[in-house]
Amino acid sequence: MSGSAVLAAEGLAVSRGKRRLLEDVDLTLHRGEIVVVIGPNGVGKSTLLSVLAGLLPPAAGTLTRDGRVAAALQAPALARRSVRANVELAMGWWGVPRERRAERARAALELLHVEDLASRFADTLSGGEARRVHLARALALGSDGLLLDEPFAGLDPPTRAALLGDASKALRDPERATMVVVHDRGEAWALADRLIVLLDGRIAAQGAPQDVLEHPDSPALAEFLGFTGRLREPDGSVRYLRPAQVSLDPAGPLHGVVEQRVPEEDGVLCVVALAAGRVQVRCPYPGPKVDERITLRVEGGVRFGGVER
Repeated sequence: MSGSAVLAAEGLAVSRGKRRLLEDVDLTLHRGEIVVVIGPNGVGKSTLLSVLAGLLPPAAGTLTRDGRVAAALQAPALARRSVRANVELAMGWWGVPRERRAERARAALELLHVEDLASRFADTLSGGEARRVHLARALALGSDGLLLDEPFAGLDPPTRAALLGDASKALRDPERATMVVVHDRGEAWALADRLIVLLDGRIAAQGAPQDVLEHPDSPALAEFLGFTGRLREPDGSVRYLRPAQVSLDPAGPLHGVVEQRVPEEDGVLCVVALAAGRVQVRCPYPGPKVDERITLRVEGGVRFGGVER
């Protein structure tokens, strides 16, 4: 169960000129909890983080804090000093007594597996190393709340996967509330205790990641969450399906034609046209050919329109 609230927003709104970027945002960050914010590009994720961190003023609503909240923005922006000096310098700005900085820096760098880089100058680091130091620097502050903006951005897949795995452990602290802004759904599932989805400047959904994924309550939310298939049902509703809910089955009840093949690392993603709509299905390599007729089975999905879901 989550601990006490560190940060709470109610009715939060943010404007740029006459344009509303965020509207009616209600959220609370609790100690011991990792909250992940996800949404399309330009939806206001980084703006929300900046307002919660106190870097931007809200146009409306209330924002309360119980403790100190630190933010690590997307760019590492390390000073041209050693890794250790970068971490200790941040603690100096934060007000950590000098005699405690060396040990806290060592512990934070060790947590992110970059303690061996302590004497290296920041401008000699790779992108992945700089990201790890950037995160270690934020953790060393010992804040009550930590806000992270796209901490895995710009990394190649293996480097990103390694950092994601280490960060999922390093960020977990029963005394700290953590919010992470990401744009990749895989990152969200790996990190989140609670998921917040922003669409059109508003919170479209929030809850446990699996609950949000399985029960989108609007077509726009379903589409963002990867429900790429559409099938018209006899009652007039439209069933939205993820590729994982569609399978090749020689005895399946649905017949379609492969319109497109997209090679993937472990197989092929096929776009299939059916009489009732269009779906996507993942197949083992080499998979069916374009214009090949196949039979499918679908399970699950969510329906909108027509009868009640």
